[in-house]
Amino acid sequence: MTEDTIFTETPDSDTLGGRLSRARDASGMTTAQFARRLGVKTATVQAWESDRSEPRANRLSMIAGILNVSLPWLLYGVGDAPQDDPRNDAITVLRGQFRKARQLHEETGAVLARIEDELTRLQRGREV
Repeated sequence: MTEDTIFTETPDSDTLGGRLSRARDASGMTTAQFARRLGVKTATVQAWESDRSEPRANRLSMIAGILNVSLPWLLYGVGDAPQDDPRNDAITVLRGQFRKARQLHEETGAVLARIEDELTRLQRGREV
């Protein structure tokens, strides 16, 4: 009889942000829904999931509870992970890619609008 512990278990090699994103996706929540439940901005969750920042210690337990994962799994990749349905892997990947493409599209639109405004402003200045 072997006794498995967090010390003998092979850890999930993903980053904290990657595990957070996977657990949120497995829960079926959008980034905005998850942010609302935590009482933080959507941009904060996006920064966590992209490993640009990390949640404070006081939020980690709350995050693990909301996402129904263990705190050791969230932090170190060992312990109770979200239940993955292999059929959902492709859907999850495509949803993530779609969200990123939509975000880039929106950001591009905002940049184009600023450029157009600046061109209009410059053109009016030449007409004076």
